[in-house]
Amino acid sequence: MTLNELKFVVAVAKERNFRRAAEKCYVSQPALSLAIKKLEEDLGVLIFERSRTDVSPTPIGEQIIEQAIRAIEEVAHIREIAKQGNNQLAGPFRLGLIYSVGPYLLPEIIPILRKTAPDMPLDIEENLTVQLESQLRSGVIDAAVVALPFDVPGIKTMPLYDEKYVVVVPISHRWANRKEIKAAELIDENVLLLNSGHCYSHQVLQACPDLSRKGQVLQGNSLETIRNMVASNLGITVLPCSAATERYASANSLVKVIPFAGTAPVRRIALAWRKSYARDLAVSCIADAIMNIKSECLELLN
Repeated sequence: MTLNELKFVVAVAKERNFRRAAEKCYVSQPALSLAIKKLEEDLGVLIFERSRTDVSPTPIGEQIIEQAIRAIEEVAHIREIAKQGNNQLAGPFRLGLIYSVGPYLLPEIIPILRKTAPDMPLDIEENLTVQLESQLRSGVIDAAVVALPFDVPGIKTMPLYDEKYVVVVPISHRWANRKEIKAAELIDENVLLLNSGHCYSHQVLQACPDLSRKGQVLQGNSLETIRNMVASNLGITVLPCSAATERYASANSLVKVIPFAGTAPVRRIALAWRKSYARDLAVSCIADAIMNIKSECLELLN
């Protein structure tokens, strides 16, 4: 068993395709396929199921891939120690964020990180929670900002803050002058949410369960698209508070932001990273930057 063989296994797990994996590893496809076949023979197990259209890990292959990632990370950590003098804040940090957090959190933390970790630029990946989970486990990203719950074997989570949701309506809507809205009132409205693959939509439906029984509208791939559909008078929506602040005043000129009555529905945001990840100081630096945000929308957690 060699380090290159482990790298080939991880590359195939990421790409789900032998040709693309070979390109990523700068080797020919026959050489990569032969190396993986040799490793499977040495171990006496099948790591991947192959078909004409798909390559997928076997159950035992999943465990081998996870261990291979750990082994590669440990070797990389040794190289980092030698190269950087154990400076964990040197070099890019691959940060994943869910779509409903990224555009609103990044403008807040990047100025902080430019001061606290100037040699650690962010390599940013915005995606769905399920994709970020896969990328986190396979080592494509170093950490991810996600909404809880996020229970994944081998992954640590650090709760960062709670964020309230608010109601957003067109300025011509009959609620435009209301001071607050009850969650139950949304049942009679055309509520626009992100497509069902987004955890944000599930969180809104948990907070306003009557919408599920109504069969609410699911449209749009971004909160900004949803905001513009509301501005065009297509319906109303529910946004996280950070997406409805003064920073977006121009985008809000045709809509009205109204808080929920009583206890507002909230989401809890956390930082997640692999237990085997070696740059603990870099993870702490990201968490500290988030915890130093000054925003009325975020209830920071200790």
